[in-house]
Amino acid sequence: MTTAEAARLQLSQMLSPAFPVGGFAWSQGLEYAMDAGWVTRATLPCWLEDWLDHGQGWCDAVLLSLALRDGADHAALDDLARAACMSSQRLTETVEQGAAYAANMAALTGRPQTPAALPIAMGRACAAMPLPAPEIIAAFLQAQAAALISAAVRFLPLGPVQGQQMLAALQPRILDRASRAAAATSDDLVSATWGADMAAMNHETMTTRIFRS
Repeated sequence: MTTAEAARLQLSQMLSPAFPVGGFAWSQGLEYAMDAGWVTRATLPCWLEDWLDHGQGWCDAVLLSLALRDGADHAALDDLARAACMSSQRLTETVEQGAAYAANMAALTGRPQTPAALPIAMGRACAAMPLPAPEIIAAFLQAQAAALISAAVRFLPLGPVQGQQMLAALQPRILDRASRAAAATSDDLVSATWGADMAAMNHETMTTRIFRS
């Protein structure tokens, strides 16, 4: 059986920017929000907090939590994850990253992995880990938040150290939301970040862009 220490190393590997799922290419609509002036260096922390409390961060945390549980119906959860996407780019983002994640896990383990939305693919892969669900969810949320901050560093006048300061400041909130998500049900899969949803939809029509969403 995998030890907790080994599982933490595996989890770190799975969520590393070097794990080839293509996360660097996506911004969840943040690029449009920055281009339109909705998000600046001063307001980015607030955007990230809302993403985590009420937006895609929370939704993915709940989906991951559901996928980690014993007896989870991963095919049904994959359908739910796809239905929860508010724009075509967001759907493509989670499906393509999830398919890449599943392919990587199949190569590492030698066991076939059916493509699924990213939080479902990860939950399925991590379900047998001897780690508490809040720890796995928090690690996932930190990796997702770090990817968004990295996108902002590439777009805004925002230095890498400032980005790391923002991520560090977000960590207590990440731990709290991960703990809440671990006890959540499908009824808690709700989103109320209309600005982010509109940004994601408007991103689809941008003539010049760095990111795919």
